[in-house]
Amino acid sequence: MDIALLGYGKMGKTIEQIALKRGHTIVLKIDKDDKDYDITKADVAIDFSIPEVAFNNISLCLNQNVPVVSGTTGWLNDFDNAVRLCKENNGAFIYASNYSLGVNIFFELNKTLAKMMSNLKQYHVSMEEIHHTQKLDAPSGTAISLANDIIANHNNLDDWKLNTGNENTIPIVSKRIADVPGTHSITYKSEVDTINIEHIAHNRQGFALGAVIAAEWLVGKTGVFSMKDVLGI
Repeated sequence: MDIALLGYGKMGKTIEQIALKRGHTIVLKIDKDDKDYDITKADVAIDFSIPEVAFNNISLCLNQNVPVVSGTTGWLNDFDNAVRLCKENNGAFIYASNYSLGVNIFFELNKTLAKMMSNLKQYHVSMEEIHHTQKLDAPSGTAISLANDIIANHNNLDDWKLNTGNENTIPIVSKRIADVPGTHSITYKSEVDTINIEHIAHNRQGFALGAVIAAEWLVGKTGVFSMKDVLGI
């Protein structure tokens, strides 16, 4: 399979290593200032760029009928436009805030726990996410996904806020510490006890492997998908 990498930072380089080990070819390595290239050389594109260029990268792929997997966060104001473009062009598109297989299992655990805690008003929920200092957006896309899933499955919560919260709002504390690939924790605390679930990434390998698996899965399909589709969960 011929893959285009849209964004060639640390994540792009890790994806390249894993893709090559899985027998694929990298036909394009595009950084943010690269403009003159032919995306149709690729069977599929994987976008781990920056928020400012992600939607343009995705649009280019969809307009040229190249399936695209995006893991860039911080651009979701344009997500509905990407979905519309995909449908108009009969294309193929996957967006995930996190491609780690473990994190996607963690997403499902989070939903189940939120349902279980929904009517226990004595517990107050909070979240913390920690990432490396090069991560530009806060809170992380993964933290936002986790918070939105809690809200969707909990009767008494209606919003999240960065570094603050109240009875009906989930506070998300964001920390940036050098060389931390990604840690997400969710805490339900009452006067008598605390329940905590946590996912700790040890390196970028899990994110990169999931993105390559998603790209392999996407080729030959039509529509807008998520990692739940890829993993069958």
